[in-house]
Order: sequence, then structure tokens, then C-alpha cells
Amino acid sequence: MGKSALITGITGQDGSYLAELLLSKGYTVHGLVRRTSSFATGRIDHLRRGYDQEAALKLHYGDLGDGTGLRRVLELTAPDEVYNLAAQSHVRISFDQPEYTADVVGLGALRLLEAVRDHSRNNQREVRLYQAGSSEMFGQAAEVPQRETTPFHPRSPYACAKVYAHWQVLNYREAYGLFAVNGILFNHESPRRGENFVTRKISRSATRIAVGLQKRLALGNLEARRDWGFAGDYVVAMWAMLQQPKPEDYVVATGESHSVREFLELAFAHLGLDWHKYVDFDERLTRPAEVDLLKGDASKARRVLNWRPQVSFPQLVAMMVEADLALAQRELKASS
Repeated sequence: MGKSALITGITGQDGSYLAELLLSKGYTVHGLVRRTSSFATGRIDHLRRGYDQEAALKLHYGDLGDGTGLRRVLELTAPDEVYNLAAQSHVRISFDQPEYTADVVGLGALRLLEAVRDHSRNNQREVRLYQAGSSEMFGQAAEVPQRETTPFHPRSPYACAKVYAHWQVLNYREAYGLFAVNGILFNHESPRRGENFVTRKISRSATRIAVGLQKRLALGNLEARRDWGFAGDYVVAMWAMLQQPKPEDYVVATGESHSVREFLELAFAHLGLDWHKYVDFDERLTRPAEVDLLKGDASKARRVLNWRPQVSFPQLVAMMVEADLALAQRELKASS
């Protein structure tokens, strides 16, 4: 009998790629979705059509703000593995919604840990839990590159909440023997990235400008440097962490650092455009406390998990631009 997994945030970028991976490995996949007025399952609709939902892919209403609901879903699904990917994950927005971000990202992880602990104890079975950490926890980093032992210095409400969740995972691992791990993932993008994140904002706007649907693009800090990889590669590392004989934390990164300006240049150049002609600086899009440089050292993941990124930075940019160009062309056709 195959394994089963519960993914919180299954309708997000990472959740959709992880669901694809687990289904390909024969898992029964359960996804936690928040009840909203619209059923926002666009990223996983192809999976819902492609698999027998009764056998392989099942969605359940739930929320990290509802501990009782989490316990109910765990009892109903009895997963072997739980992947906590749900979050208010936009750093800039976390400054506007600090309490909500702290509740969902920080306390939400604690509610899930407690629910998993109770489920494991009451049913006398091991449930392995993956917690989605973030390179933003390093913030004003004490060293470059950042590794598992680098001290945290968070610079946003989002990053502070992620640090809280990180230490709760360690606490539950040490206090209760829970198989719980933190994946400290550096920035990872894809054509499924939300449109309010800077990389997707660039690829989306550049392609709309190229086909004549948009004239200008407003951006904030172009000099911030990030370690960008492909989300489809990174979910492989998530899965590998839960297949190990003992729970440990891992940095997942490419080991390269590129500026927002570099991403911008590559995206527009792919379309034969000079970005200088179309991009405006908007101070409102900058953060109150900026994180200037993030670059990860994933040598532990390479050594223990045998994990390496497969998609390069230029390939990632080209992938996103090509996908958004096809989207912009469909929009153009529909408007004519």
C-alpha cells in the first residue's frame, strides 16, 4: 500500500509542484484548502482532471488558524507525511498585515505541530512533518553564504514568524521525539509564482508590454540580491528530507546570487526589449527594512540528500517569460 501525504497550501506554487511529485511516486495526496468565495485551484486543476480524485487526490477544507479543524483533517486522512506550505508568504505585505502574518505563519505552524503530536500519540503511529522555512529568516545575514548554522536576523514580520515556527519545530523534535524538519529554502520561482512577487511581476509585465497590453512597469529596489532557483527542483528536496533515517534541517539553494536588476535585464532581453524604456522606480514598493543579500550554501543537502538544482538562473527566467508570453498572447487574442 502506498504512502499518503497531507499538504497545507496545496493550491500555491510549491503545493502544486509537490502534489505532482508525490502523485508520480504513487502517494495518495490530501490537500488542505481555505474556504473562500472562489475556489482558487487553478494551479492544481490539471491534477484534479488527470487523477481519480477518489483514489489519489483529495481536497479538504481547513485553516492553520483552526486547531480543531486541523485535528479533524488529520484523523480523516491519517497521513504518513505532512508538508506545511501554507502561509501569508509575501514579505512586503507582512508589514501591512503583521498580526495576520504572525498568526498564520507562526502560530499556525505551532497549531499543526500540536495536532500532529496528538494524532501520532493517540494513534501510536509516526507522522513525519516538513516545515517550510525561508531564507528571509537570515535577513541581515552575519555571513555569506548562509548555511544551517548561520544565526537568524529577521527583517520583516514574515521572517520573524518563520523564525518562531522554525524553533517550534526544533522544540517539538527535541521535547517529544517528533520527526519534524525545517527546510530553509531560498527564493524559488516558476510560471506558477503569484503575480505580486517581483519575479513574476517582471515576467508578466514584460510580456504584456511586448504584445502591447501594458505600457509601464513600476518596481522598488533593483539592487537586492537573491539566490533564485526553480520551485519544481526544490520540492524534491522537501520530499527527500522526510525519507531520511533521522530528522534534520537543511538549506536548499543554488549557491548563486543575482540582483532584481539582473532578472529584469534577462527577462526583457529575452523579448528583444530594453527595460530602461519601460521601468519606473516606485518608493512605495520598497520595504521598511531591506534584506540586501541572500546566498545559500546547500552543501549539506547535496551530501546527505543527494540533491542538486537542475534549472539554471537564465533557464528559469526564460521559462517564466515563455509561459507568460503565451498567456499574454491569449489575453491579446481574447481582447481583439
